[in-house]
Amino acid sequence: MKKVRIPDLARWKRQGRKITMLTAYDATMAALLDRAGIDALLVGDSLGMVVLGHETTIPVTLDAMVHHAAAVTRGASRALVIADMPFLTYQVSDEDALRNAGRLVQQGGVQAVKIEGGRAVAGVTRRLVDTGIPVMGHLGLTPQSVHQLGGYGAVGKTEETAARIFDDARLLQDAGAFAIVLEAIPSDLAERITADLAIPTIGIGAGAECDGQVLVSYDAFGLFDRFVPGFVKQYANLGQSIVKGAQEYIREVQDGVFPGEEHSTRTPLVVKKESA
Repeated sequence: MKKVRIPDLARWKRQGRKITMLTAYDATMAALLDRAGIDALLVGDSLGMVVLGHETTIPVTLDAMVHHAAAVTRGASRALVIADMPFLTYQVSDEDALRNAGRLVQQGGVQAVKIEGGRAVAGVTRRLVDTGIPVMGHLGLTPQSVHQLGGYGAVGKTEETAARIFDDARLLQDAGAFAIVLEAIPSDLAERITADLAIPTIGIGAGAECDGQVLVSYDAFGLFDRFVPGFVKQYANLGQSIVKGAQEYIREVQDGVFPGEEHSTRTPLVVKKESA
């Protein structure tokens, strides 16, 4: 299959063809989603919660993101791979951001990075893009700002906050972002932004009128059940299947059923004859 490139996303928006994206954190999951035909894989800093067990995405380090990004890019052959830049890897200075994004591209092998925020990150977005590193924006609910936002609720519900998100989307487009994730904002606001922008919008809890959709794969496939957002549809319950499979394995081992004859390797005993 032909490799998905960044210009494909803009072309699909013009054609009205919806873009599909899921998160991936390892080579095996990446290969499976790639085989299914997913357009883009996001190595999300959500790995801090669904893989590493943190309460938020804030503790995720750049080293962790590079490690997981490299695994995903080894597993994916068709999908466009994008990596989140973790908290404080792009907010301190443009130079830091360029150095850190460069590691994700050089060592992690990703084709693009994603950063959260609007006006405050427009300058660094432009700097990265001018250097040749494609940037995806992220507006609305921005998990790295969870403490400032006061939780993971929907945003953009007032005229003032909706206008700010709308203006921020234009700023990110002007700064060179190739797409923008819109998370947990009213669907009518997402629809207006999508109609206004020339670049694609990727929704998550933002309605059906975005140019594409993204979900955390561990949510979508039932691997993470500590908290499941209301906008998530579970397409499988792999967590329950794994628990049942593990319970069956435990029983069979304890009962002496596994390994059986068909799962055992029998090596003929070779008796060495002593020379006379």
